[in-house]
Amino acid sequence: MLDSVPYRGGRAPVEPALDGALERAQRGDEDAFRALYRAVQPGLCRYLRVLVGQDAEDVASEAWLQITRDLASFRGDLDGFRAWTATIGRHRALDHLRHHRRRPVAEAPADWFPERPAPDDTADAAIEATATGAALALIATLPRDQAEAVVLRVVVGLDAKAAAAVLGKRPGAVRTAAYRGLRTLADRLGRPV
Repeated sequence: MLDSVPYRGGRAPVEPALDGALERAQRGDEDAFRALYRAVQPGLCRYLRVLVGQDAEDVASEAWLQITRDLASFRGDLDGFRAWTATIGRHRALDHLRHHRRRPVAEAPADWFPERPAPDDTADAAIEATATGAALALIATLPRDQAEAVVLRVVVGLDAKAAAAVLGKRPGAVRTAAYRGLRTLADRLGRPV
């Protein structure tokens, strides 16, 4: 759960496989884009899950449409790219929330959909999803500014400056919100920070 993601107080490590992938993706290299997507998508989805709940995958899809459209005009390094994708994801999430406030969604019963076998081990996927979902649900109980700061700093791995740019705040405010959020989570779990 939360223990599986160490708080580094800053940047996510740059994966060696991503060295130069951003520049190659901007020139149209599909394999490089695929590597970027695989590196960034899990953290982006976790961040969006805190903002929009079960609609995170849909919002992430909308974000990736914009990311692919505007990729050639992006300027910056891999950390900047992660922050840029989080910013786009946040904007799409806020649009999604505004849209659904105006038009509520009706849930469809599960029996309307045919059964399909899963390509992977469903039990393992369910256990992992439950643990991740529980951690994100716990984070989502924090005040919004703290929840966003925790997810951007800890899960997505942005430094305070990049997270501040995403949230439109000062880096010190993001550090404080992340600290308070982590402290509240630790208190709820009965663990020291």
